[in-house]
Formats: sequence, C-alpha cells, structure tokens
Amino acid sequence: MNGFKDVFTYLSYVSQGKEAEFHELFEQAVEKVKKEYIGKEYPIYIGEKELKTDAKLVEKSPIDGSTVCICQKGDREVTRKGIEEAKAAFEGWFELGWNKRAAIMRKAATIIEKNRFELAAVLSIENGKNRLESIGEVDEAINFLRYYAYLLTSNKGYNQTVKLTSKGVKIKYGFQGSVTKTEVVEQRMVPYGVFGILAPFNFPVSISTGMSIGALVTGNTAILKPSSTGNMTMLTGIMIYKYLIEAGVPKGAYNVITGPGSEVGDELVVNPDVAGIAFTGSKDVGKSMIKKAYDLGLNKVFVVEMGGKNPAIVTETANIDEAAQGIISAAFGYQGQKCSALSRLYVHKKVKDVLAEELVRRMKELTIGDPLKKEVYLGPLISEEAYQRYVWAVNLGQKDGKIIYGGKRFDTGLNGYYVEPTLIELKHGHELFKKELFLPILVMDSFENFNNAINMANDTEYGLTAGLYTGKKEEIDEFRRRIQAGVVYVNRSASATTGAMVGYHPFVGWKSSGFTGKGAGSRFYLLQFLREQSFSVSS
Repeated sequence: MNGFKDVFTYLSYVSQGKEAEFHELFEQAVEKVKKEYIGKEYPIYIGEKELKTDAKLVEKSPIDGSTVCICQKGDREVTRKGIEEAKAAFEGWFELGWNKRAAIMRKAATIIEKNRFELAAVLSIENGKNRLESIGEVDEAINFLRYYAYLLTSNKGYNQTVKLTSKGVKIKYGFQGSVTKTEVVEQRMVPYGVFGILAPFNFPVSISTGMSIGALVTGNTAILKPSSTGNMTMLTGIMIYKYLIEAGVPKGAYNVITGPGSEVGDELVVNPDVAGIAFTGSKDVGKSMIKKAYDLGLNKVFVVEMGGKNPAIVTETANIDEAAQGIISAAFGYQGQKCSALSRLYVHKKVKDVLAEELVRRMKELTIGDPLKKEVYLGPLISEEAYQRYVWAVNLGQKDGKIIYGGKRFDTGLNGYYVEPTLIELKHGHELFKKELFLPILVMDSFENFNNAINMANDTEYGLTAGLYTGKKEEIDEFRRRIQAGVVYVNRSASATTGAMVGYHPFVGWKSSGFTGKGAGSRFYLLQFLREQSFSVSS
C-alpha cells in the first residue's frame, strides 16, 4: 500500500534477533512510568485551562489494586465549558486545511512511536494486558494516525472540482438540466463541528486514538471522555491528549474530560452544540444514546461499534493444530475482554473430541498472573463486576452443560481477579450462546451439517467477527456468501476472530454490532466524520 506501512514492534525486534532487547526496553519502561506517571493527580484539560474539581476519581490497577492515578470528576457544567471551547476552536482548526492537519497526525505518530514502550507499560498497569497485547495496541494507535493521514492526503481531502458549460446555448428561464454560462462546481467534504469521543476500557489507547483522529484529521474538534466509571482507564487517555497537543493539535480543538458517563457522556449526547458522537462499547449503551438523541429531535451523527458474540466453525477437514492455535488466541487473549473475542465455537461431530483435547492441552499451558511479567499470557479481569459475571456464567454452564476445562478463580497472591480460561459444552440456544460476556469463557456445540453450522453462527443479534477452519473450497465459498459478520477470517492460525490490521481488515460491525456499515481502519472510515457540499460558481 503506497504511502502507508503498518508498524509491528514486537515482530520487528524478533525478526532482527532482538527479542531480549524488546523485553528489556519494556521492563525499563515499567520502572520509569511507575516513578514518573503512576500515582499522580491529573487535571481536566479544556482549552488552555487545567481544571480541578472537588470530587476525585481514583483509578486502581486490576493487577493488584494499587492506585494508577487520581483524576477529576467532571460534571455537566465542566462538560459544557469543554463544548464551548471545542466549538470556538472549530473554525480555525478546519481552516488550517487537510494537508496541515494530516502532517500533525503524522508527527503525533512519530512522537508516540518514540514513547511506545512507556505508553504500553502504562496500558498494562492500567488495564491488565500482557506486554505483547499492550505494545500491539500502541502499534495500532500509531497505524491509525498514519493511515488516516494517508487516506486524507491521497484523496486530497476528498475534494474535487468539476466544470459545467452551457456550450453557448442561451435560455430565458432555467429548468432541470439547464446550465447558465460556465459553472465551476467544488465538490467538498466538510466536517460537522464538535465530536464527543466516548472510549472503552479494553482498548483505551488504540480505539481512543482511532476515534479521536477520525474526528480531528477531518477538521472536527473533539472532546475525549476516557472510561471513567467502574472500569477506569483514564491515564492513557491523558497521555494520548498530551502527545497530540505536542504534535501541534491546538488546545481547544482537542480536550479531555474525565467523569462519569451519566453526566459527561450524557451531556455530550444531549447537547445540541455537539454534532456527533464516536463511541465504542456495549450494545445497550450505544442504542440508548442514539435513541435519546433522536427522541430529543437532535440530528446528531453517531459512529459506533457495539460489541459482538463472535462464532467460529471447525469442520471435519480442518487443520486441528491451526484451528486450536487460532481459537486459543481469539477466545482468551486479554482474558476474552475484546468485542472481537471468540465466544461461540461450532465443531463438526467427527473432530469435536480431538479438538477439545487439543484445546485443553493448550489451555493448561497458558500462564496466569501479573501481566507485567514476561512469561504471563493471562492477566486479571478488569473488575470485581467482571469476576461476578464469570462466576454466574460458570455456574450456569455447570448446571446446564459440561465444564470441559476451567471455571475456577486462580490464586496468584495478588489483589486482583484472576481466573482460569474456561471451555463449556452446551447446546446452541442456551443463554451463554446469546449474551456477550467479555470473559475468558468459550462455549461449544457440535454439528453434522455445514449448513446448520452457518445457521447457528448467524443466530445472534450481533455481527462483528467470525471465523472458519476447513479444507474445502466449497465451504469457504458458502461461508463467504452467507456469514453475517463484518470481519471474517478463514483458516487463520494467528487468531480465529481477533487481530484486525489497520488498512487491511476494516473493523466493521453488522446488525447490532454497528450502525453505519463502515469500519475503523478502512478506506471509508473518515467519510463518517464528513458531510458533502457542492459549491457552484457561475461565470
């Protein structure tokens, strides 16, 4: 792809024989950020102001319950001030022009790349990802910055000029299809105004960056609200803000307000001076925001991704080793706390037992513990609420089906919620096949007929990701025709349903997983933050 190339930090170090150096750099970064960033108090950033409030938010690490940071508890009044600043900054930021805005984003990418180990270290401390997941997420943020800048510049801001001529024909009165003199028509893509950016806890670097840049590079101004209630991930949001300001985004054009969704988030949704919302989170929250805005008569733009209940199918001709590898990665990476995580598995009856045996063998090998340690694959669940959901799901699976492996809390000696990866055999149609869990729990059923397997895979209100393992081309072709999901992988050993790469796998949700039919990291993503205008001048 001319003009854009993905960054893959870990793979780059390994390919150069520098894996030990990679781990040393991460561990040095952990020690540095603990001294320089962790445990400190941070303000709200609105325009040129750094605000503090009487009420505070204390963010705790899921690793051991230690304090990550102390932030301000913003409210509606503070949010309105932020909206005023963003609205005032809009014209100047838009008039800067697409080329200069893109250059700022490329500079931001370079700044983050320079600080990637520090940002990844904070991310691991903040939400419990292992170092490979964290550095991969930081890489994705860098890739979003460069890819969206590339898209905007290669498409010249999505603007073009065309000319119409009357060809010398004179008319007295106009009619449909008539042209007077010569018309020069500028076909423009124009930003909407102020966007609220409502970010999730599970990808607080890459998704926060991607949504923010979608708004900013196209000329909108933005207010970032990091996840600030329950599952708090505020420090990485503040760091992203500082990197973008350092790169040249004006204060006011980008702002960050920490605070509960019930006040900060809701004010962004209902305030008429906010033109759009970019949101990643649950289906229920996403749909309630859309309904609330439209019920108020607000013509607000929503760019939303709303989770998934993602299936994979393994047929009798599948490569079992590759399927098992992809299933483990997709179901249990970051403790299953991904909207793209594999949570439903449909296996041909003839290979169910051998696949289950291979999955259990691999699950037993997964190291559980402090994600800051090099050897650890599975870190903690994000919160006690997530753990209680795990207990509920395991108990239900045990009552109605069979726990093939897992289902227990794991004692690490740390003050966090560490659990075993869990495989449960149930019948399709059970509640655990329908409810998005956001946990390291995989439910499995068998099939004999491939047509039925696809029907079961599609039997969900979600449509985000899906995977297939098979040795038959005709099954691949049928899967392509019929599967109802936006991100689809076939015979992918790296991961059955996760790991979309910027510029290659548009991350788009169908059905209740999305709203616009356009995906992050795709060539159409930026168009969601722009509206068309034809500007015609006759001479």
